[in-house]
Amino acid sequence: MEKIQIELQDNSYNWLVTGAAGFIGSHLVQFLLDNNQNVLASDNFSTGLKKNIAFLNSYHQSLKNNSKFKFIESDIRDYDKCLQITDGIDFVLHQAAIGSVPRSIKDPLTSHDSNINGFLNIIHSSKENNVRNFVYASSSSVYGDSEKLPKKENHRGKLLSPYALTKSVNESYAMVFSEVYDFNSIGLRYFNVFGLRQDPNGQYAAVIPKWIDAIMKGDDLFINGDGSTTRDFCYIANAVQANIIAAIPKKQEALNRVYNIAANYQITLIELYKIISQNISMNVPDLQLNPPIHRDFRPGDILHSRADIELAQELLGYEVSMSVTDGLKDLIKLECKKYE
Repeated sequence: MEKIQIELQDNSYNWLVTGAAGFIGSHLVQFLLDNNQNVLASDNFSTGLKKNIAFLNSYHQSLKNNSKFKFIESDIRDYDKCLQITDGIDFVLHQAAIGSVPRSIKDPLTSHDSNINGFLNIIHSSKENNVRNFVYASSSSVYGDSEKLPKKENHRGKLLSPYALTKSVNESYAMVFSEVYDFNSIGLRYFNVFGLRQDPNGQYAAVIPKWIDAIMKGDDLFINGDGSTTRDFCYIANAVQANIIAAIPKKQEALNRVYNIAANYQITLIELYKIISQNISMNVPDLQLNPPIHRDFRPGDILHSRADIELAQELLGYEVSMSVTDGLKDLIKLECKKYE
């Protein structure tokens, strides 16, 4: 990662980050600005939070007057807007999407409109404007009900949700654009990314921020199933690293592929709860911890997940820079300060 940071410091590229007010998108904008890059950030705030952009404005003094940063409120479902924001861009980091498996099951039309129609708009406009490389967020959900572990990029199973279908279609579109238009892209299959600025609120919130918030507030904490379900959680620093090295890969054969982005570490939900509660207790010793409440599995959920990250390591130079345990320790220390 140090090599790519040196390259960024020596070369100022033009980047577009879609979904910039989201969890991962805001971290990408922050990293790029910290490394002397020109960043155009876009979001329509359908799921992104304005406070994430406000955070960036306070973190980087006078960002609104800084020529290296510009924010545009824009919707990827508007093709003309996509043409506008991709003009003059070297690298696109496409994070904008309607996330969540349960949300897509409840409302497949909105997921399709944003995740498929919007994706086609942004990749086509990127091609039209001669973007050098297009990096997009895919998902481990594309493995469906495949029970093979660890998950390798060529594994396939029956898709279990409209969300998984949208991400699979994205990957297919990207491969077609490579074959038909000679347009370069790289897809990143995220496995349960977590970190600071991940929204704990709402019925579709991810498990880690939701549990931290529940423990800190003394609310009920729910585990879907008996707690033996496993996930491969990936700290945000690893996801940021993956996006940057995918945009500027050192090997030509790395292009026009999809990669697992994870920690290659399988942890049960019960183990996750213990790590989170222990870290919170260390930071807030007097806090009363209530035992978790078990309930039924959610539709579309899988029982076990673990990623094989060998391909990303070999072709991209991807490294797990921070483990799940260390990432949780750092995150909880920061999150506990919010509740003081």
